[in-house]
Amino acid sequence: MPDRRSFLSRSAAFVAAAGLGGCTDINQTEWWPRFLGSADAVNKWVERLFAGGWSLAREYSKADITPAFRANGTTSPGTDRYNALAANGFADWRLTVNGLVERPLSLSLAQLRAMPARTQITRHDCVEGWSCIGEWTGVQLARVLAMASPRPEARYCVFYCMDPMDTGGLTQTFYYETLDLVESMHPQTLLAYAMNGENLPIPHGAPVRVRAERQLGYKQPKYVERVELVASYSDIGNGNGGFWEDQGYEQWGGI
Repeated sequence: MPDRRSFLSRSAAFVAAAGLGGCTDINQTEWWPRFLGSADAVNKWVERLFAGGWSLAREYSKADITPAFRANGTTSPGTDRYNALAANGFADWRLTVNGLVERPLSLSLAQLRAMPARTQITRHDCVEGWSCIGEWTGVQLARVLAMASPRPEARYCVFYCMDPMDTGGLTQTFYYETLDLVESMHPQTLLAYAMNGENLPIPHGAPVRVRAERQLGYKQPKYVERVELVASYSDIGNGNGGFWEDQGYEQWGGI
């Protein structure tokens, strides 16, 4: 097992090589080295970095893109609020980042588009058994988290979405999902606003969806409007880490 100095050095080298080296907002803030210094974070980073789990998901060429990419899950929220946002080109949509952060954020789609972007061509694997390859462009979630500066106790990102889910209950439930903070910081985890060179289509999650390329489709929520950082998801929904996990899916921890 490497010592902490060696671990921090190697993890920083990985981040630089993977495309986050230019993200000085991460490197120059206090929370990132503080997060790496926590025992839980170090254990997860050691496991994923040195055991191969921090490898990148395979990326493909434009020739590999699936001509008709299937949409997983909801194909349109269909609510009056969502329809009004879509009719205005999502100019009034805001992404809220709150919870265990030092600097809560409210970002417009234009602000997200103005940040440094990453484009990646990857395969989407659905739990239903089908796969498609598409090109995604967006801002790395790590950059947004750096702006918000997570507090030391933050361990998970909870994504709250605009698509209502029919649970047969008396109150309306909207889709929600979680990723741990290590997976959220992965260089291929995006807040994607474009697909195949065009604005993200409504069936694929406009205006913004999560792309976490080492996860199954249901772990990559669409129609995202809020990211909350929490220490635990035990009091969210039924406490299993996401809408489908609460319906009986097993928690998918990634590679």
